[in-house]
Amino acid sequence: MYETLTFTGGVHKSEEIKELIEDLGGFILQENVLQMDLVLNMAVPIEDVGKIKEKSRELLAKLTVAPMAGCEIAIVSPTLARHHLPHSACDISEYLREYGAKDNMIGLARGDGKGTAGITEDEKKLIEEHDIAVFALGSFKDCIIEKSFLYDDIDIPVIVTGAPDIPLEELPGADAYVAGLGRIPRRLRRGNDIHALNNLVSTIEEILNNKKKEMINDPLLIPPIVVKNAIENQIPAIKEVISPLPVTGQLDGVRVKLNYDQFHKDIENITINNKKLSQIAEIKRSAMYNYILVKIYSESSIIEENLIKNSPTI
Repeated sequence: MYETLTFTGGVHKSEEIKELIEDLGGFILQENVLQMDLVLNMAVPIEDVGKIKEKSRELLAKLTVAPMAGCEIAIVSPTLARHHLPHSACDISEYLREYGAKDNMIGLARGDGKGTAGITEDEKKLIEEHDIAVFALGSFKDCIIEKSFLYDDIDIPVIVTGAPDIPLEELPGADAYVAGLGRIPRRLRRGNDIHALNNLVSTIEEILNNKKKEMINDPLLIPPIVVKNAIENQIPAIKEVISPLPVTGQLDGVRVKLNYDQFHKDIENITINNKKLSQIAEIKRSAMYNYILVKIYSESSIIEENLIKNSPTI
C-alpha cells in the first residue's frame, strides 16, 4: 500500500528527496517548480512515510497528506458562458488542486436555463472517464432540482454543489450535495466560502476512501502508479508531451496524453512483470482529445474471463 504526500520546499537540494523516493520504491506523481519553490506529489510505501518526514524536516520543507493525488476529477458546469464560469467552478478546481487532485473543467453544450439545459452521450462518456464528477450548479433550488437529469444516469460518483440547502433525496442520481457554492460574481475568498470548500473536500475524501475500500476487496492486478512509471520509462514520446501530467493517474488506471491511433500499439506492448500491458488492462480510445485510456483489470474480472473461456460448449 502507498501513501500519497505533497512535499513543498525549495529547489535547493531537492534531488535528495527525489533520490530517497526512488530508493524507497516510491513514485513521483507530479512535479511543479515555481521560481525557487518545488511542489512534489509522491506515492511512497506506508511503512516508509517516517523516512520521508525526516528528510523533509532536514530540508526545511512542508510535508502534507495529499488524499486526492492519483485520482482525476471532472468539474462540470452547465455552460462555459460567463454566468456559469469562471468564478465558482474555477475556484472549486483551484482549491481541489491544493489537495493533490488532477481535475478537468467540462462545460456542457446546452446549459443556459432550465428549458434548454441538456447533456449529450459524448459528454457523459467524457465525464465517466473520471473518478468523480462535481456538478457546479447555481443559486436557485428549483433550478438545481430540475437539472438532476444531467447526472442521474452517470456511472461514477456525482457530487452536486449549489447555494441553497437541499435534501439529498430531492436530487436523484447524486451521491452527495454541498451547499454554499452557488453562482456568484466574485472569487470564493470569504469565510463562509472557504467553509463550503472544506465541506466539499471532506465529501470527496469520504467518497474516495469508500471506493478504495471497495477496491481492497477486489484489487487491481497492478497499481496504477506502476503502470504510469512503466509508460514513462518505455515510451520515449511521452517526454515530448508539453501538457501537464502526460500520464495522469486514476484510481483504476491512467490517461496517456498521446494520440490513440499513433501510439496505442506501443502502449499495449509495454511489459510489466513479464506481461504485456494489454494482458492486464484494457487500452481504449479516450473521449478527451483522442488520448489513450488504460483501465487495469481487477482480480475478479480475470477469474470471470477465465471461467468463460474454460466453460464447456453445448
